[in-house]
Amino acid sequence: MRQSGPGRGTNSINLRLYNERTLLQRLRRAGEASKADLARWAQLTNTAVGSIVQSLEESRLIEPAGRRQEGQRGQPAGLYRINPEGAYGIGVRLDRTSIETVLIDLGGRILAREAHDQLLPHPDEALALVRKSIARMLGVLDGAQRRRLMGVGLAQPYNLGSWLRELDLQADFRIWDDVDFGTLLAQAVQQPVFKENDGNAAAIAELFFGVGREENDFLYVFFGAALGAGAVIDGESLRGSTGNAADLGLMPVLPSGLASAPPSERRWDILLSRASLNALTRHLRHNGIQVRNHDDLEACVESGRREVSEWMDDCVDALVPSLRAALAVLDLPAVVIDCDIDCGLIDELIRRVDAGLRQIAPEARQTPRLLRGSFRANAGAVGAASLPMFFSFSPRADVLRGQPASAFSHTAKETTHA
Repeated sequence: MRQSGPGRGTNSINLRLYNERTLLQRLRRAGEASKADLARWAQLTNTAVGSIVQSLEESRLIEPAGRRQEGQRGQPAGLYRINPEGAYGIGVRLDRTSIETVLIDLGGRILAREAHDQLLPHPDEALALVRKSIARMLGVLDGAQRRRLMGVGLAQPYNLGSWLRELDLQADFRIWDDVDFGTLLAQAVQQPVFKENDGNAAAIAELFFGVGREENDFLYVFFGAALGAGAVIDGESLRGSTGNAADLGLMPVLPSGLASAPPSERRWDILLSRASLNALTRHLRHNGIQVRNHDDLEACVESGRREVSEWMDDCVDALVPSLRAALAVLDLPAVVIDCDIDCGLIDELIRRVDAGLRQIAPEARQTPRLLRGSFRANAGAVGAASLPMFFSFSPRADVLRGQPASAFSHTAKETTHA
């Protein structure tokens, strides 16, 4: 008998897995589709698509969605859609000023949420808080649903002990730089834990459940305590060698001209010192305005205070050239902007950034489309909760190469189905 070449069987399995995930992605983007639609989009035979659809339906990742009459003759085509109850994910977002935990389904719907608006405590205390939150999330699911839990996603800024001057934080987070919280969490909750930079995680949420349903390439920017960012290219999250690709907050900028800005002995500062909600909070407090939490910050924005506009002028002045520089390197057609608060702040930022980008647009280059993010204050946590499902169901190129998700996670396993 003729022997198969080395790796031939493995390659076939990887290709099948990749095709399954491609069809799932197509269904997520289309909402509903027939087998003929899927075969055409994926450039697969009707027989191959029929086999994959049957497998995905048996795994409860997709479900029938009625029928559609295609043309004037023949039987109505059966339609399929993503089954929201096909899988679940829990997400933990750690930030320097908050801890948030959410439970979502495969449709991206938030089923439960807990938030602690406080300075990030010692890792032991944070682990206790998160462990209790996850236990309550699990209590929302019945036994059958728990078996479809793909794991826990952890989104946190890397280098938590850095840039405290720029963020105006009187705290010491250096112990966090020596702690592998993902491993501690996996041991505590006995679930696979997928860890990612918070900016990349929020960008993945947009790719999986938000604008990524229509956009395949975009730069994602999130205004939180610091400035998070991520890049999506050809439907994949760009990570870089250390997971810090598209770290827009570290773009070199001139020091702020605001009297509230921290003194700098260097000629250049970094963008997050001017473009972050902590920079806005610092400017408000410098002008005698009490800001204790996000609610106070939103109230200041909603009231149209002069100080908010002053900060925004300074923020956009630094953000626009940083964006233009990033786009010159990445060549992306769209920028998604989201924020931990809203009350008109996101729309005003988009308006000012768009005007600024147009003013400095170089010859022969277009101004990118600016889009609102989908999740606002929940972006980081939904991004974290998206990670188990993204690594389990997204048609990433490393699936074809047979590379497991463990390169990006703790105790993670690749799965064909839920």
